[in-house]
Amino acid sequence: MRCEVVAVGSELLLGQIADTNSSWIGQELAAVGIDSHFQTKVGDNLTRMVEVITAALHRSDAVITTGGLGPTQDDITRDAIAEVLGVDLAVDDELLATIEGMWTSSGRTMPANNRLQARIPVGASAIPVQPGTAPGIVATFDFHGETKVLYAVPGVPWEMQEMMTGFIIEDLMDRSGDTSIIRSRTLRTWGQSESGLAEILADEIARLDETDSSNGGVTLAFLASGMEGLKVRITAKGANETVVTALLDDEEARVRDIIGPIVFGLDDQNMESVVLDLCASHGLTLATAESLTGGLIAQRLTAISGSSKAFRGGVITYATDVKTALLNAPDGPSVSEEMVEAMARGACATLGADVSVATTGVAGPDSWEGIPPGTVWVATCVNGEVETHLLRYKFDRTRIRNFTTITVLNLLRQRLEKL
Repeated sequence: MRCEVVAVGSELLLGQIADTNSSWIGQELAAVGIDSHFQTKVGDNLTRMVEVITAALHRSDAVITTGGLGPTQDDITRDAIAEVLGVDLAVDDELLATIEGMWTSSGRTMPANNRLQARIPVGASAIPVQPGTAPGIVATFDFHGETKVLYAVPGVPWEMQEMMTGFIIEDLMDRSGDTSIIRSRTLRTWGQSESGLAEILADEIARLDETDSSNGGVTLAFLASGMEGLKVRITAKGANETVVTALLDDEEARVRDIIGPIVFGLDDQNMESVVLDLCASHGLTLATAESLTGGLIAQRLTAISGSSKAFRGGVITYATDVKTALLNAPDGPSVSEEMVEAMARGACATLGADVSVATTGVAGPDSWEGIPPGTVWVATCVNGEVETHLLRYKFDRTRIRNFTTITVLNLLRQRLEKL
């Protein structure tokens, strides 16, 4: 089955908002074996929207539009779908009552404009999953002698995602007639480029390509995720859950054997959750001392539910005299191995922690104390033993800070895994 994605909104074309919805939908479709050969963005113009949706229906079996289901004048996806279907829009009384109930349950009166969201093309129906005031739309119809299905979901990412996972994916699989099970597992990695990782796994990818997949198969895909690292997605297809799980287990073991310690997590795990879990499993407490990163590490750690079981706290010591006063660090230089080592030790001592991470450096754009931007010192302290590392980046200020955050946490992870 081929499914096309049409993202609606002039703000997408103007670059005011990034079209992350299409990427997410494409990823989810691929995970269940549904082909998506085209993705299109179109502005809030009825004529052009009808043109794009019609073209998509000529090419694909199913079309998903995202955006344009709100209550304002430029939310005209409903109108475009009605025109494509050749029908009128009609108010669905049940939908209207649901939308009104969302307002009254929070003690508010529904604005009159929200009545627009209860208008559905005649012959279509509302998607049964409705997390917000904007109902989704599903329409099955004859298009030039072929049965097609058209879905419309809101542009709000979390609303769109709930409709996709709660209804559309399963509906598409039912329509495709494929009874196979498709599942994915994602290995999270840090410390290797996408091209480097592809080169390391080239022989394994070639082996998978040569494997007979008539009764199922396994594929590998890479997804670069910036400061979240590289994701290696393993997808398997088989007759049932038992077969697919066995395929995933086998391939995960093969990939881990090849790429080794750069794998830090699985599926939804992130670096900070892994570090906190390791600390907790060893009965260790954690502290941070941050100069360059200005609290980014502590922020990411405390965003994890249950972080208080291991995380003691952090200190932001931006000025040299603050480093000296709070962490018993030397007077200077502020960007040096001696400084970051003292910061790591001082964090453990000041906050009563067993392990710590520390950062100091020059985020730029200008040099500091004759040291060029992108020069970063990081340290990890585990049970009194400090290890330091010099990092050199050619990034902008934001990326230097973000990459330093994940890198120093990864260095701590590697040490904790050896305990």
